Amino acid sequence: MTPILMVLIGLGVSLGSRNHMQAGTLPKPTLWAEPGSMITQESPVTLRCQGSLEAQEYHLYREKKTASWITRIPQEHRKKGEFPIQSIAREHAGQYRCQYQRRSHWSKLSDPLELVMTGYYSKSTLSALLSPVVTSGGNVTLQCGSQLAFDGFALHNEGENEHPQRLNSQLHARWSSQAIFSVGPVSPSRRWMYRCYGYYFHSPYVWSSPSDLLELLVPGVSEKPSLSVQPGPVVAPGESLTLQCGSDVGYDRFALYKEGEGDFLQCPGRQPQAGLSQANFTLSPVRVSHRGRYRCYGAYNLSSEWSASSDPLDILIAEQISARPSLSVQPGPRVASGEDVTLLCESQWWMDTFLLTKEGAADAPLRLRSKYQSDKYQAEFPMSSVTSAHAGTYRCYGSRSFSPHLLSHPSDPLELMVSGFRQGPAPPPPLILYPGPSRGPNPPPTGPTPTPGLGRNLGVVTGASVAFILLLLLLLLFLVLRHRRQGKRWTSTQREADFPHPAGAVEPEPTGRGLQRRSSPAADTQEETLYAAVKDTQPEDKVELDTQSPHDEDPQAETYAEVKHPRPKREMVSPSSPLSRKFLDTMHKQAEEDRQMESQAAASEAPQDVTYAQLHTLTLRRKATEPPSSQAGEPPAEPSVYATLAFH
Repeated sequence: MTPILMVLIGLGVSLGSRNHMQAGTLPKPTLWAEPGSMITQESPVTLRCQGSLEAQEYHLYREKKTASWITRIPQEHRKKGEFPIQSIAREHAGQYRCQYQRRSHWSKLSDPLELVMTGYYSKSTLSALLSPVVTSGGNVTLQCGSQLAFDGFALHNEGENEHPQRLNSQLHARWSSQAIFSVGPVSPSRRWMYRCYGYYFHSPYVWSSPSDLLELLVPGVSEKPSLSVQPGPVVAPGESLTLQCGSDVGYDRFALYKEGEGDFLQCPGRQPQAGLSQANFTLSPVRVSHRGRYRCYGAYNLSSEWSASSDPLDILIAEQISARPSLSVQPGPRVASGEDVTLLCESQWWMDTFLLTKEGAADAPLRLRSKYQSDKYQAEFPMSSVTSAHAGTYRCYGSRSFSPHLLSHPSDPLELMVSGFRQGPAPPPPLILYPGPSRGPNPPPTGPTPTPGLGRNLGVVTGASVAFILLLLLLLLFLVLRHRRQGKRWTSTQREADFPHPAGAVEPEPTGRGLQRRSSPAADTQEETLYAAVKDTQPEDKVELDTQSPHDEDPQAETYAEVKHPRPKREMVSPSSPLSRKFLDTMHKQAEEDRQMESQAAASEAPQDVTYAQLHTLTLRRKATEPPSSQAGEPPAEPSVYATLAFH
């Protein structure tokens, strides 16, 4: 086909369409683009026009400028209303309309379709001026800017079938060109996602590359997540921290927003266990620009609604003020549980606010306004009735009002130790045996346990205290026993003085602590030393003396006696006759049997308290008394010998 013929055909179509537009009576068709009307450079697109089922032919027109590419579309495509473009270029961009023909009548023109090619210029920047977080029913201002001197900007709502908003550009100190768009009122029932483009007036359908996606966050009423930070909210530049947003309602995605920023971060949620979901936002390395107040939100994938906001969390950057405050504690770093403590942070340099942090704690630091006293700026942090939870290492920082998230260098660390707090498992209590009826160990201590760092000193003090108590108890026991012994001696002496002697008996000589010598040899041979064991602490009226050495042997030999009761008998028979000697032998054998029986009984019975006493000297004095005259026919009675037992 010659060029002259094509020009004539195009002219005829143009004239014919103009005539049919004026006299069209058929309904207007519908014109759209697949996959969309905004196509990236060199991507394929197809324009489709759809009218009556009886339409015989479709025509496509570009306003204000002839589209030569239309004439190259094959006839079979035009009859179906299909106008494909294999690779879109600048010549394809523009505003189009279409109409169809049935018999000799033409339809009305369709609504215009703007076919835009994007990506021809570098992308612009889109941000929210105040905040991308907007309350339901509110408005938000978006700023689109570029370093290129565009004549205008277009704001497009992604996912919505809306025409882009167009605004002429304005000069700006930061950008070569910019435009301010107002959006709203917003609601949580849909997603608000935008991109912006720049263009020139001479090619209004050839746009720049799209800006980054900006989504507006409209909080809803669903349960708010929690926001925490590790290792803590105070961090120095170059370090790393992780902000963790979590929830127990199973959100699929989370958003982290820093107040004052024009955008927020999004991250898909993960489920460490059933019913829980969380997302980690890592800031590494930390920069000064990371300072500020953060919040997080949660949402489900199938819903456009975000949750309510988490509680705010402040990220503070240390070492940004050269001054370093000092930290002290009253009454001291070692306190008992339940006492009141005051931490004093002060600085010679001007500080508006002081902050107190505890090492290892993820909680927000305590803040107090400073007071100027004694030529220093200071703040007191009181702690009432401290417990083991207050123990730890503390530091304080200073900040200034014009930049509250920038802090000074930290103070030197101060360790607060609270008695009763022990790190790790507590050792078992020491086993202490007290004298007395109860032989069991001491009950476990119920008081506070020592603070870490004082273990060694408290151990020494505890050991010394225990030793002192034991010595005191032993001394008290010794005094009690001595008092009881003296009382017994006094009672024995008094009883000896009141002892009724038989007629004819010789009064015993008084004895002292030493051994009393007799003037006569006969008396000297009768002295014996006795040792006695007092077994019964409750005295009775009688005393049995079991002789443990035979009297028929050496008269100077020592005599051992077991005193079963503390009240000794005042009489004993002297072995002066064969009958008495035989009687003593019998007593000796009986004593041996008694000792064996008592040994067996003692082995089978529970142990009892036994007090041993040594009787230093026993002086036996004897005097034969003549028996009274016997009656006729009765055998004469043997003389009796009385012995006096004197205790020393």
